[in-house]
Amino acid sequence: MAETERENIREATLEGLDTAARKGKHGGRPPVITDDMLHTVLRRRANGETVETIQPDLLTPTGRRKGQSPSLSSIYRALAEHEKTQAYPEAIEAAHSDFAALQQRDLSPA
Repeated sequence: MAETERENIREATLEGLDTAARKGKHGGRPPVITDDMLHTVLRRRANGETVETIQPDLLTPTGRRKGQSPSLSSIYRALAEHEKTQAYPEAIEAAHSDFAALQQRDLSPA
C-alpha cells in the first residue's frame, strides 16, 4: 500500500513539474552572474583587466548575498559556460530545437 501511495505522489509531482515547465517556470536558484554582469566582465577583460580587479565592482542582484560581490569561482564558471556556448553554437541551437520539438510533441493532442 505504501508503494502505491509513493507512486501516486511521484506521478503528481512529475505532473506539477511538467505543467510548470510548460508555463515557462523552472525551479532552482536564480543565477548569480547575470547577463549584464557577464558582458561587463567580458568587456573589461578585453581591455586587459583581470577578474580579480573586476570582481569588487560587481554586485549580486538577488538571493542571500544580494548587494555583495560574487565569488571569483562564480565569475570563472560563468566565463567557462560562455566560452562553451561560443565554441559550439551549433550544438546549442540543436539542443534548443530538439527541446522545442519535444514541447510541441507533448502539447499536441494524442
